[in-house]
Amino acid sequence: MPRILQTEQVDAYRTSGWLSPFDLLDAGEVAAARVALEAWEASMGGSLGPVHRSGAHILMPWVDDLMRHPRLLDAIEDLIGPDLLCWNTIFWIKEPGSASYVGWHQDFEYWGLDDDRLVSVWLALSPAGEDAGCMSVIPGSHRQAIGHRETYAADNLLSRGQELAIDPADHDPVAMPLAPGQASFHDVRTAHGSGPNTTTERRIGLSMHYMPTSTRQTKVDWDAAALVRGTDGFGNFAHCPRPSVAMDPATVPFFEQAAAAMRTIIYEGARTDRRTI
Repeated sequence: MPRILQTEQVDAYRTSGWLSPFDLLDAGEVAAARVALEAWEASMGGSLGPVHRSGAHILMPWVDDLMRHPRLLDAIEDLIGPDLLCWNTIFWIKEPGSASYVGWHQDFEYWGLDDDRLVSVWLALSPAGEDAGCMSVIPGSHRQAIGHRETYAADNLLSRGQELAIDPADHDPVAMPLAPGQASFHDVRTAHGSGPNTTTERRIGLSMHYMPTSTRQTKVDWDAAALVRGTDGFGNFAHCPRPSVAMDPATVPFFEQAAAAMRTIIYEGARTDRRTI
């Protein structure tokens, strides 16, 4: 029996490739996370640069704690089993009135991982309604690979400006609006994207990407992931150290190595005028 999800929710996820919403954080936890994020942004000059947007769990204890939230891990265990790695965490922030968007894409096509049981979690730290540019998915799209093109569009938040080689509007996309503290889950093969934030409030999300410990990386010889539950009998990834303080000097060198590996993975096969992640 599932630990926290209903059997019907697990079946729906496997059939459609997504599940939303999932109540995760209470109001106090959301407020604390947002205060911590915005204090970090202030210390970095007002916003996170492209490098620090990814892998913050290696630098910030509060991000590491969110990634390991017991209720969240219970749900992930219901979907893919008890031995879990988190491959990465990424902040997705759209400022008020921002034209930024996330092009429609399937993550499995360019992450280099050999196991499609990876679950992506998108946690809202601010209101994420349709007018704020919430994520949308194409139900059932996890059953097939869809061609992509690389646009390098200026407002596309993806590293290469990836876009599906189909019109998502022809495939009945479904929006996944979230209130602060709620999360959505989607399969690594599920086609998804999001529009611009047309509101007067920031739209802040944190994505976390979980996979079985048996997963392997096929693009580089060294990659990192955090062991968040169970045991790792495979050793395919270097385990991320846990920071004890903000911008922990003990974990910064590991973060830099992991960030370099991620750049290689994300840009493998890309054209030469690369944008920095």
